[in-house]
Amino acid sequence: MSKAKKRGGFLRGILALLAWLCLVVALLGTVSRELPEELQSLPYVPAVVAFAPWFALLALAALVLAMASRRWLAALLALACLGLQGWRQYPYFVSSTHLDAAAVSAVSGNRPNTDDSYARVMTANVYKGRASAKAVVETVRDQRVEVLALQETTKPFIRALKAEGIDDYLPYSQVSSSDGKYGNALFSATALDSPADDDVDSSASFMPGGTVSFADGKIPVRFVSVHTTSPKPGYWNTWRTSLDDVAMMRTHTNTRYVLMGDFNATTDHTPFRNILGSRFHDAAQSSGSGFVFTWPANRPGIPKFAGIDHIVLDRGIIAGQVGAVALPGSDHAALLATIDVK
Repeated sequence: MSKAKKRGGFLRGILALLAWLCLVVALLGTVSRELPEELQSLPYVPAVVAFAPWFALLALAALVLAMASRRWLAALLALACLGLQGWRQYPYFVSSTHLDAAAVSAVSGNRPNTDDSYARVMTANVYKGRASAKAVVETVRDQRVEVLALQETTKPFIRALKAEGIDDYLPYSQVSSSDGKYGNALFSATALDSPADDDVDSSASFMPGGTVSFADGKIPVRFVSVHTTSPKPGYWNTWRTSLDDVAMMRTHTNTRYVLMGDFNATTDHTPFRNILGSRFHDAAQSSGSGFVFTWPANRPGIPKFAGIDHIVLDRGIIAGQVGAVALPGSDHAALLATIDVK
């Protein structure tokens, strides 16, 4: 055998080894999405699942390497992995519902119309009150937000919002704190009916709620500011149970909900999908807006790679114009959407 053939065989062997390594990791990462919530709450598994869409890149690398090294079984498995990833992520890019022209026009005026069936809504984790209150108020103003949900607020941050003029746009609010230090809040352009400190009864945090009326007061919708436990060492099971607490909202069939906040989970996490069930839908996913990543937003050189902030809508509520806006000082981007309440 010539030296050239030996070198060629050695190179193909290296490429084959790399192909199988990429493939095994891609398959494990892809399959992790299908694990039951008990297994997804094992140590560090939630972090792996948060990367689920990105394992498609490893599958693509495995496909290229397998073809280059003529490992056809590996290439076939890589194609299957890519196909599964494409099938899963397809809903993010093809809208199942559409906002009509009236909805887009209604939220494009100089001031929001609080008597119609449309609204711009926004949620943001303000990172223990470190986010710029001025930026929050400016975003509310520029985006003509009618309902705002905030997480990790502090008393000084709420005072800063007031000083920056939040009451000029959203004069009604419900701010709750389970520990007296960090809290969650709802702000609204119209009166919040039946405001409550905690609509969820979760050990994670107080999740305040309030009812906003649409269509000249004919259609009441209950808004809740959600903040579940972060998945980190010592809190894996608490993370899962806090999401299960929110999932219980599906049983409240006499109320229509919009749940907005930091769920600390993506649509690839089984406990979050359990929240959706057959009743709720995720605004970014159902609107076909593509991936809307909100975290991490404060790490230089590291792009946002996970959508853990969500606007979750009840049946009969359509979403569109979903997007993220940077908030200086926060580790989350704000998430916004236009909703049409039918």
